[in-house]
Amino acid sequence: MKRLSAKILRRWFARKFGLARLMCLALLVLFAGVRLWDPPPIQELRLRTFDMFQLIDPRHKTARPVTIVDIDDKSLARLGQWPWPRTRIADMIQNLSQSGAVAIGFDVVFSEPDRLNPDLVAGQMRSLDDATRARLRELPTNDQILADAIKRSRVVLGETGLPEVLSELDKSLPFTGIATLGEEGSERFLFDFPGLLRNVPAIEKVAAGRGLFSIKPERDGLIRRVPMVMRAQGNIMPSLSLEILRVVTGTPTLLIRTDKTGIKAVRLKGLEIPTDKNGQLWVHYARQDPSIYVSAADVLDNTVPPSRIAGKLVLIGTSAGGLNDIKTTPVEKAMPGVEIHAQVLESVLSKAAISQPSYALGVELIAALVIGLLVIIFTPNLGPVRLVLAGAMFAAILVGTSWFFYAQRRYLIDFTYPLLSTTAIYLTLIFASFVREQRQRVQIRGMFAQYMSPVLVEQLAQSPEKLVLGGEEREMTIMFSDVRGFTTISESYKHDPQGLIALMNRFLTPLTDVIIERKGYIDKYMGDAIMAFWNAPLDDAEHEVNACEAAIQMLEQIDLVNKEREQEAADGGHVYIPLNVGIGLNTGIGVVGNMGSDLKKNYSVLGDSVNLASRLEGQTKEYGFPIIVGSRTALAAKEKFAILELDFIMVKGKTEPEVIYAIAGREDVMHSGAFQRLRNITIEMLGCYRSRNWQGALDAIERGRRSEDADTLEKLFRLYEARIRDFQLNPPPEGWIGAYALLTK
Repeated sequence: MKRLSAKILRRWFARKFGLARLMCLALLVLFAGVRLWDPPPIQELRLRTFDMFQLIDPRHKTARPVTIVDIDDKSLARLGQWPWPRTRIADMIQNLSQSGAVAIGFDVVFSEPDRLNPDLVAGQMRSLDDATRARLRELPTNDQILADAIKRSRVVLGETGLPEVLSELDKSLPFTGIATLGEEGSERFLFDFPGLLRNVPAIEKVAAGRGLFSIKPERDGLIRRVPMVMRAQGNIMPSLSLEILRVVTGTPTLLIRTDKTGIKAVRLKGLEIPTDKNGQLWVHYARQDPSIYVSAADVLDNTVPPSRIAGKLVLIGTSAGGLNDIKTTPVEKAMPGVEIHAQVLESVLSKAAISQPSYALGVELIAALVIGLLVIIFTPNLGPVRLVLAGAMFAAILVGTSWFFYAQRRYLIDFTYPLLSTTAIYLTLIFASFVREQRQRVQIRGMFAQYMSPVLVEQLAQSPEKLVLGGEEREMTIMFSDVRGFTTISESYKHDPQGLIALMNRFLTPLTDVIIERKGYIDKYMGDAIMAFWNAPLDDAEHEVNACEAAIQMLEQIDLVNKEREQEAADGGHVYIPLNVGIGLNTGIGVVGNMGSDLKKNYSVLGDSVNLASRLEGQTKEYGFPIIVGSRTALAAKEKFAILELDFIMVKGKTEPEVIYAIAGREDVMHSGAFQRLRNITIEMLGCYRSRNWQGALDAIERGRRSEDADTLEKLFRLYEARIRDFQLNPPPEGWIGAYALLTK
């Protein structure tokens, strides 16, 4: 029962919303799930978008609070390879402090004792005498000299996380105090380094602060985010740049603000630094700035202008190629790692940091949902041009909104996910529309290919909107054609049914071809009869003329078939019975469309104009003309065909009489003297007849019989002659207007 209910529900949704829209709703849900899962390819696409924003609008420096003391190639060439003696580092610290440096941070780690410490030299030098060796061992170590320099200055030492534990941590060495405000267990979101590489204890103890300079690149190798807090060998520690800020602001304990989704921000005195859930700061990069660099050799020579140092946060690091500290950022292919720390400090101090707010994911999901639903609802009803414009508009809204948040709020709101989701839905709807149109074209071709010219069928296939299958009213010209005496002909084939079918195909094929060539549509075959119409499903401004021309060509085709059959009968010694066709044409309003049952439908037409065309075809044998047309058809075709008025009739079932005409030929016949004489006689006869001048009408008939080509009108003359004789005995009633009520269909 549950399966049946689900099946009924699916069918109801499919009918209500359409299969394509249901697929798009499923895509909407699928993309939402993918965004929540957030696999690496989606993350990288989002990151590339944020890279593009920074390339277009990098951070513009309004101040330069940081100076970098660069252990560059120039310094190495002058002072020798790295690492330098710690005494030289102590001299550098002393010079910087005397020049007014606010704080000094090291983007290097002094993890081992200086190899030039006097006691180590004393043990390694073989040629030293005992007295000299003893005196060397009494001298203070280089590490101690550096420690004394650090103690007299405000120095933050750099440390680094390691992928493995190298040694037990010395619990006597200090760590920065860090507290957590918010959700407990948030440390699980932090980057975790199994090991920690610290400085030698002598200098570690006396430093003003200690921070990790470890930076984790993204999967593609770019540095976009820098961790502000990390775990290393079980301890939560600040980054080098964050520790410098803590020391400068005099904050005793750093505060990490968290919630259930992870880290939100790091707070210190007077500053709150927004982070992502892993405690990383999105670095708002400026272009690389050579002006903030000074050479370490110049600092040691004390030749750096004091203004480059005074009041600055000083970072000591390296740009030398051999020391392998070159990174790639969104705005630069090669940037020394120490400058990335400088970029962090500049971003925070100038309050130009960028961040991805906690509600960013919600905004992205809502945007994808709203725009996706709008596309699902409205796109199928739009034309191709509006479809493209709508797609461009939605894309512009998404990109523009994301750019607004970045440019005005420095928030990173991703537009790639809702754009991808919307594009997938958009393409699905376009593909579904394409498939539907192709199926519709195949259906149209299959429906009309046998009944219309290939050119018209292709027009319908390419522009299916021109076809109204549900039914519409339109002016049309309807044709009925029938073979006279076909019953007698078919009896001659009673022992050869295959021959009868071959004969029918033989004359129906050329008649059909003529109708199709003249832009007509074959409604149906009824034995030896054909029903066709013009001006549907495609518009035909000259449908009356095309129908009349088709009728004349049909008679010509029958003549050709008769000549062939006559010759075949003579050659085979058979009896020859000619084929004669009667054609009725009428123009009027009809209802055309797909009609029938649920099992089978045909594109057909209904209406009084159809009935009249059928009656006119039936009257061709009475009036002696193979083509009889209604008044509206004759009026439209009178300039191109020889039109002859026949009668004023009252068709059974109609209240208004109709003037009917015969088509005697094309324009050449119309301008011939013989036709003009016959036409004048016919007009005279009808005028006398309708004015009850019976004798005048009979006189006109007699003159007509004596004229050239009189045999053409003989049947018409006999018909009127019989009516007049009857009226002479039984006069018509008062108010008679000359209309004759048809007694037969």
